[in-house]
Amino acid sequence: MVSDATRPGSRARRADAERNTAAIVDAGLDCFLADPQASMAAIARAAGVSRVTLYSHFPTREALLDAALDRAVAEAAAALDGLASQGSGSPGAPDGADVPDRPGGTAGELRQLVRTSWRLLDRHSAVFAAVSAALPPERLRERHERILAPVRRLVLRGQEAGELRSDLSADWLVTVVYSLVHAAAAEVQAGRMDPEDAPEVLTSTVLAAVTR
Repeated sequence: MVSDATRPGSRARRADAERNTAAIVDAGLDCFLADPQASMAAIARAAGVSRVTLYSHFPTREALLDAALDRAVAEAAAALDGLASQGSGSPGAPDGADVPDRPGGTAGELRQLVRTSWRLLDRHSAVFAAVSAALPPERLRERHERILAPVRRLVLRGQEAGELRSDLSADWLVTVVYSLVHAAAAEVQAGRMDPEDAPEVLTSTVLAAVTR
């Protein structure tokens, strides 16, 4: 006997529901970044679904905000973990394995991480700013820690190796890195910095602030 879950029609409806959910979350993320007060009606239009469909997946605006934040954090954390794990001695590199050329040890790894992911880090900050007024602090804190963790691990490793300054706490150095990332993004957005120059200017400033 074929169960309802395995019938072709059921599988098609489930696939449609998953596509609708993904489209709604993607649209919600884009809309909240453009306008933190974006309405559910505007998000439904952007997702190409009816309001009835939207509310069947996300009964409240808070539920959609939560899902959008989860999506943004998962994408950012995966990208940052992938970059950080390529460094020597990291969990992603087996003993004795060759790792990508990162001149300058941990400082070189930090340079690479900031250079390649500064736009991602700034987008993460913008998402948090967009949803911060609507979600409880504990939910925001938990997700924020997921983004901070790869950079913090890199900073701690650099401090232990004597490559990054140890007169300041790792938490403060992580804050410095993120603050400089957001400052660079703001300068680019304001037209005061050429986007082509931003990665080098940013990484040079970050390394000058955190290295010994």
